[in-house]
Amino acid sequence: MTTTTSAAPYRRPGLRALRPFGRGPLFAVSVAVLALLVLVALLAPVLAPYDPEALDLSASLVGTTGDHLLGTDQSGRDVLSRLIHGARTGLLGPLLVVGVSTLLGTLLGVVAAWRGGWADTVLSRSMDLVFAIPGLMLAILLVSVVGPGLTAPVVAMAVAYTPYVGRLVRGIARQEKARPYIEAYRVQGWSGWTVCVRHLLPNIAPTVLAQSAMNFGYALMDLAALSFLGFGVQPPAADWGSMINEGQAAVLQGAMLPALAPSACIVLAVVAFGIVGEGLADRIAKRER
Repeated sequence: MTTTTSAAPYRRPGLRALRPFGRGPLFAVSVAVLALLVLVALLAPVLAPYDPEALDLSASLVGTTGDHLLGTDQSGRDVLSRLIHGARTGLLGPLLVVGVSTLLGTLLGVVAAWRGGWADTVLSRSMDLVFAIPGLMLAILLVSVVGPGLTAPVVAMAVAYTPYVGRLVRGIARQEKARPYIEAYRVQGWSGWTVCVRHLLPNIAPTVLAQSAMNFGYALMDLAALSFLGFGVQPPAADWGSMINEGQAAVLQGAMLPALAPSACIVLAVVAFGIVGEGLADRIAKRER
């Protein structure tokens, strides 16, 4: 009797590794904070009590009152309303940066690991070259060419973050490629594309997504810094980074909230994304031991 051998399905924890902890209070609080930020960004027109760009010079630097819970800025604009609307640009920019860099980095990393040889050398050296260029400098150079706004910083930071993802994916994809199940599928005649899409990518996805959560916080901070410097979102549009810039003069006049409130939002979001990313990475590491 003839027997045939087949590649036994190999399933690492996969996306199950990204299930909520349920046991870490700090992780749970961070997830709740991020969920709240996303909800605020989505419902900004409904939640904001005032038009974030409406000027009222007669109410300049009004402190906390029943009408203005966080006071007003130098132009009389409601700080709370600007914070709420600022969550949109504050989250949209990093989302685009992380989305594009994760897609490109994953593609380059998998191709480099799977093909090896000259393809690996060329792609790795190209990523090293981009990695050597500071992201903020690249963004400033691009802004000087196309002008300030959200587009140029997002494109520049996406390019700058791609090598981080690519190098990570290349490393874990090479480890995954060396596992017996990959060779078993290839011996059966499966194409490299099919093996990568159906098996390799799902197995490395949790690690990539955990890194993406941390990258989101870094991208948020970098884009806010560019707006603070005047290279990102331009006034009067509500943006946390530009709000800090505009609030500097108010600090000298004793009004802290116009600068302190957006600073607190940035710190809270960055810390929350960092905790979530580290938590997911730790959980994945424990599952793989």
